Order: sequence, then structure tokens, then C-alpha cells
Amino acid sequence: MADGAVNFVLDKLTTLLLQKASLLGDAYGEFEEIKLELESMRSFLKDAERRKERSESVQAWVRQVREVANQVEDTVDEFMHYKDTQRDKKGLKEFVISLPKNIAARQKISSKLQKIKATVHEVSERSKRYAFDGNIDEGRSNNASIDWWWQHQGELSNFIEEDEIVGMEENRRNLLKWLTEDDPRRTIISIVGMGGLGKTTLVTKVYSDHTIKKHFDCSAWISVPQSYGVEELRESMIGVEELLRSMIKEFFKAEQVMVPNNLRSMNYRQLGEMVIDYLHQKRYVIVLDDVWSIDLWSRIRGVFPDNNCSSRIIFTTRNVNVAISVGPGGHVHRLEPLRETDAWTLFCKKTFWNDPGHSCPKALEKSARLFVEKCEGLPLAIVAIGGLMCSRNKTVVEWKKVYDSLNWQLSNNPMLERVKGIFMLSFNDLPFYLKHCFLYCCVFRDGYPIKRKKLVRLWVAEGFIIERKGMAMEEVAEDYLTELIFRSMIQVTETNDAGRVKTCTVHDVMGKLAVTISEKEKFCVSYDGPEATLEGKIQRLSLYNRGVNIRLGRTLSHDLRSFFVFQTDVCCSFSLSAVSSNFKFLRVLDLQEVLTETIPGALVNLFNLRYLNLRETKVKELPKSIERLKNLQTLDVRNSNVKRLPTGISKLPKLRHLLLCPDNFRNSESSYFLCGMQVPAGIWNIKSLQTLSCVEAEEELIQKVGNLTDLKRLDVTKLRTVDGPMLCNSIQRMTSLLRLGVMARTDEELQLEALLVPPSFLQKLTLVGKLSRLPHWLGSLANLTHLYLGSSRLEEDILLSIHALPLAFLGLKQAYEGRLLHFKAGWFPKLNKLNLIELIRLDTVIIEEGALPRIREMYIIRCQQLKLLPQGIEHLTSLQKWHLE
Repeated sequence: MADGAVNFVLDKLTTLLLQKASLLGDAYGEFEEIKLELESMRSFLKDAERRKERSESVQAWVRQVREVANQVEDTVDEFMHYKDTQRDKKGLKEFVISLPKNIAARQKISSKLQKIKATVHEVSERSKRYAFDGNIDEGRSNNASIDWWWQHQGELSNFIEEDEIVGMEENRRNLLKWLTEDDPRRTIISIVGMGGLGKTTLVTKVYSDHTIKKHFDCSAWISVPQSYGVEELRESMIGVEELLRSMIKEFFKAEQVMVPNNLRSMNYRQLGEMVIDYLHQKRYVIVLDDVWSIDLWSRIRGVFPDNNCSSRIIFTTRNVNVAISVGPGGHVHRLEPLRETDAWTLFCKKTFWNDPGHSCPKALEKSARLFVEKCEGLPLAIVAIGGLMCSRNKTVVEWKKVYDSLNWQLSNNPMLERVKGIFMLSFNDLPFYLKHCFLYCCVFRDGYPIKRKKLVRLWVAEGFIIERKGMAMEEVAEDYLTELIFRSMIQVTETNDAGRVKTCTVHDVMGKLAVTISEKEKFCVSYDGPEATLEGKIQRLSLYNRGVNIRLGRTLSHDLRSFFVFQTDVCCSFSLSAVSSNFKFLRVLDLQEVLTETIPGALVNLFNLRYLNLRETKVKELPKSIERLKNLQTLDVRNSNVKRLPTGISKLPKLRHLLLCPDNFRNSESSYFLCGMQVPAGIWNIKSLQTLSCVEAEEELIQKVGNLTDLKRLDVTKLRTVDGPMLCNSIQRMTSLLRLGVMARTDEELQLEALLVPPSFLQKLTLVGKLSRLPHWLGSLANLTHLYLGSSRLEEDILLSIHALPLAFLGLKQAYEGRLLHFKAGWFPKLNKLNLIELIRLDTVIIEEGALPRIREMYIIRCQQLKLLPQGIEHLTSLQKWHLE
């Protein structure tokens, strides 16, 4: 974690020194010296992170590095705020009045820089006293022990108890089939899933099956330990050579032949040739267990001859990218958690092993099911916790005590060490920037569905995202999320109609271990207790408001970067009076659904605030001097009582997301955009703006909104017919637009024919209002996945113009006044969800065989002339949900 803090600070310092050199003045040398010291420390950090668990002195040094890196980052932020404030002051009179204050501020920052520079130098010197650079290999086992571990890991796996093979029979049959099927090609089979799902257990039982032993001429099981192999695979051929030596030893051992004496001295080429010669005319099966690196297959694939003998190679991995990196022609099998009944059976087998029927006592069933629910179908966790509980007294009180202390048990109880170790391997393999992003999920409660868009904006606000040329920060953050999902660190809980991640969560057991790491590192702390005063160097705080009095001490407020309040008691309100200028380094303030009504004026003193969420609060008014929040990136006041925005909104130079109206498109299309809000003049000058949702269409806004060429989402309400051509002219300039919503005023017509070249990347389109005909450009939207038409009252055949679009969602509400909807064969090849609502004259729906091949959900609501079921409904074999009202 400390290496992450240092890397982020170095990135910020480099940007500062390159881009802001003219502003730094005398401070340039100070920042340069700090940067050089941090760079020298970074070289020791990687090894120190690996060794800190075994050394209290190293652990203390890593903590000091992290703290000093955070201090440097705060000082950089404060210095840039001071410089920006100076630059904004205009006029001699204002400058003279503020001169004493400016001198004092500059002296304070200069003094702080000197202290931090001394602290950085002292921490750097301390690393030399620990002699990190003199004993880099201390954290590794010697080569002999590694050889033993690799060579015997497959043998050790054979001692898995049969009790642990529950709910895997179908997976076992599939794997046996792929191994023995009549295909002469060399085939790679990848078994993918998060740590603890039973990948190794499954492969072990199939690998040791007598059918497999007879089917293949030779076999080898090679485990790839993360703590040694992965790093070398990335940096040199050492790890690959060790893999090959282990494989050769397996082959020779099976034939009871002595291993060559010179095996240790052979290089990669010699070892590879020996493997090729051995396998040349054999049908072989090789298991590569727990593969971490994508590079592995590219480096060793040449030693496995494709000899048309039906040879097989099995990968087990936690990373989807590793599984698919082997190329086409193989099998990628994603292992899923156990079903509820199988999870219960496994838990009872492990917990009540001495009962002949493995049955749970009636008095303990409720408690036992809570444990099973916590494990979320993860066999490793079920087996470990079952083993823990079998030694406990069979009383409800004792079981509740263990359940309530499960966080502590997972981190400290030796019986659960295997669970902790498996998950720590996954965490340790993350690059520094993904470690921060993963631990950030700890700010949310257990099982809380984390929304993708919100998480992405939070990561950007926190500064976790490393810029990539040609990509928006949010796009890079989306890549981070995808990587965490592919690494099985984050689970997808809901997707939208196009299959894109909508909400996600962290597996309960992994989440508890993440919370332990997070609290130990002071990265994030959750508080859900009685009245107290919170102190200490905590960077992120999640507070569960139960109406008790929580005081935030000064030491806490100084270091706090993010503050989340979760409303758990609907009868109590929350006061923001604690949020004052003491929180000057606060970046994130999230009060969603909290019953607070006022925002204190001191909020504008939070110069570093980048994310302000007041969604679904009772707040009525924003501070008039909100323009002082120069770093604000996201302002969310959806479903709040805010009716008007202060004029200062248009003076926020870094604003990226302005979210104003109810986000209820999914549940109530008819009210979409009804609560649009006027925005102050000049909003079109904020070049960084990406989301503008949803705003009332005023003439000047419609005319100038095209200046926002980087805008990704625009929702406009109350559009007049005469303003349609002007809006079209602005939309043509917004080439990055992904989502567009336009709603006409009551009894006015949408006039959008003037849009000659629509945004080519547009994915979601909502049009609410009377249309004389569908816009001519609609059929050319090659990336459109969501289309909603409301109150269009069209008489023309809508489907004829849009049937070839790659739509995943189509919603028609009061949009069509014809009598027939005819879905022809081949139409809407990707549609997942279809909503037909209040089509008042519709009396016939025909679905030909081959139409809507992927449809999963269909809603037919208040189409009162429709007396018969759709003809051809039997052809929709993929339909899962059909709602008639």
C-alpha cells in the first residue's frame, strides 16, 4: 500500500514540476528534492511490503513512508490552492488588502515544506539503517525449498477430503469429457474463478481419476506459486526455467528414472529441448495450477508439441485475461459458487461430521444458515468455517459470539489461515493502483450494491486513476473495474440490458479481509457504534448514522480524505455542522439519502472537495459562494429539494458531472425529465463537463451547449418546437456524446430533422414528445443499444426503420398509433428487453420465427385493444420474463 501512495505522489509531483514550474517560484527546488528522495525510497518499498509481515521494524518504516507520502500530497494540494487563489485575485486594492494574509499563508506553507523535506530525508535514511538493499532475497525461500514446494504441490493436492467435493459433479463430467474427447489437436482447458472456489480441488480429482491415468501416456502437475514465480516470469526467464525443471522431475519420477545431475545447470533452451524430446510422440496431460501471468503461456507454449496425439493442457487461474490469452480452440470454463443446497450440505458435513447423518440440530439451524449465507457459495470458506464451528460448543450463544467476531476470526484464528492466505495471494498480485481501488469498496456496507458509475467517479475524485493519452479518466477507471472483475476480486451483481456492469460487490469473506487490511493501513474505517469521539490518522470514514452523537476529533479531521454517511435510521436527521474548514483536505463528501436540510457556509472552505453527493437529501439550497470549490468534479443533487442552482456553478473549472434530476427512467418513463432544472449562464464554458443531466431548454443554453465538445451525456427538457433546429446544430458539434435525452414541452412537437450528422458513438437515445415521423438519422446509429420513444404518437411503422439497429432495449410508450406490430425473421438480433406501453390502438402483434432471437424480458402494459396473445410467442425460446398488465 505504501508503494501505491508514493507512486501517486510522484506522479503528482512530476506533473507539478513539468506543467506548473512557472508558478512554483522558490518552492521548485524544495519539491524537486522531495521528489528525488521519494524516488530513492520507492526502490526499497516493493521488498519492504513483502517483508513487513515478518518484521515490526520494516512494518513501522512502511507505515511512515505512507504517512509522509500523504503529507507531501496534502502540501502539494495546499500549495496549488494558494497559487490558484493568488492568480484569481484582481486589482491593486484587493491585493493590498489581502497582502498580510498572503504573506502569512506563504510563510506557513514554506515552513511546512521544510518540515516535510526533513521528514522525508529522515525516513529515507532509516531505510538504509534497515539495510533493505543489502538483503533483497531474504523474503524468498531458498531454491531447494521452492523446488520441493513446486514438485510436491500436486501430490499434496491429492489428499483433499472427499467431503470437499460437493456440488461439482457436473463440472467434473465436463472436464472428463474435454480431456478424453476424440480431438487429435493439442487443447488448452482453462478453469477460471476466484480463489477458494475449488478450481484445484476439481482438477485434482479429475487428474487423479484412473480413467485419465489410463488415457494419457504421461502427466505432470505444476503449481505456479505467486510469491516466487510470477515476479520472475515478468522480469526474466528464471521462473520459466524452474517450471521446466519441475516438469522434467515429474516425468522422470513417474518412470522411476534418475534425474540428470546437470539439470540445475541447464538453461532455458536445453530444458525446453529435453521436454520436447520427451513429449514428442506421447499423449500427455499437463496441469499448470494457479497461473497468474499472461506472459506464462507465450514463454512456454513452444515446449508442448502439437503432435496430433490428443494431448491436453489444463490451466487454473483467477484471471479471465490469463484464460483467454491462450487463444482460440480451447475451452474456458468459469467456475461458479455452490448452489444454496450444496453449500448447506458441505457445511453440515464439515461441522457435524461426527453425526451419522451430518444433520444440524434444530436449535442451531438459524445460526448455521447465517454462516453459510456469509460464505456465499465459496467452498474454501465453507470448509474452513465448518471446521472452526465443529470444535465449538453447540449453543446458540457460542455460535453468535463467533459470527459477530467473524472479521477478527478470519484475520487471527489459525484455523482460518488457509482462507486468509488464498485471498491475500489475489490481493498481493494487484498492481498498486488496483489495490487502492479494491480497498475503496470497503467504504460501502457488506452486500451493498455498488453502482458502477458512482464507483468510477469516486475513484477519479480520489486521484486513483493514472492518466492515459486519448482516454477520459472515467474510461481508464472503467478499465480498472474490468480488470478487477477479470481477476475475480469484484463480482458483478447486475448488468444492464446491453450486458454492461450496472452494480457490483465484493464477496463477503473477501470483503471482511479487505476491511481488516483497510483498517490496519488506516485507509478506510467504518464506524457503527455508540456515541464516541473519533480520532487518529484515518483517511476515509464511513459513518452509519443511528441518531447518536458522533464527534469527529481534530486529528481525524486533518487527515480525512473521504467522508460517507449512511442513513440507517429513517427517524433521525444528521447535522453537517461538523463539516467545516477543519476538513480542508476532504475530497469526497457523500450524504446520499441522509435526512439533512441545510448546507453550512463553511463547506466552501473545503478547497480540495471533488465529489459532493446530496442525492435524495432534504437540502433546499446550495451555498451562494460555491464557486470557491475550484476542484469540484461531481455535484449530485438528484431527488433533493434543490430547485435552483447558484450562479457560481458556471465558475467551477473542473466540474465533470452535474446531475440534477430524478434518475427514474427505468421505473417510470412517463415522468422522465419532468423535474428539469434551469442552469446558470456560462455553464457551456466548462470544457471538462461530461454529464449535464437534466436541464431546462433555454434559448442561450441550446445555442451554446455545443461548446461542450467532450460531453458524454446530455438530457434536455421542455424543448420548444422552434428550438429544435438550434439544438440539432449544437448536438452535431458534440462528437463524444454517448447518451442523449430530449423532451418537448407539453403539446409541442420535437423537431430534430436538422441533425444531419448524429454523434457516431451514441449508445442511448430517449425522445419524449410528438413526432411527425421518426428522425431520418435514427437508422444510421450503428452503436445504439437503448432506444426509448414516449408520446410520439406515430402512425408510420416504427419497426421498419429501426429493426436492424443493435438495440438491447426498446421502449415504446404512447409512441405508436397503428394497429399492427410485425416482428419479421432476423429483426432485432440483439434485443434483450421490449416494453410496449399504452399503445392505444394496437390490436395485433405478430412474431415470426427467427425474430427477437435473444429476447429475455417482454412487457405489454395497458395496450387495451390487444385482445390476443402475440402470434408466434412460442418462437421466443430465450424469453425468461413476460409481464402482462
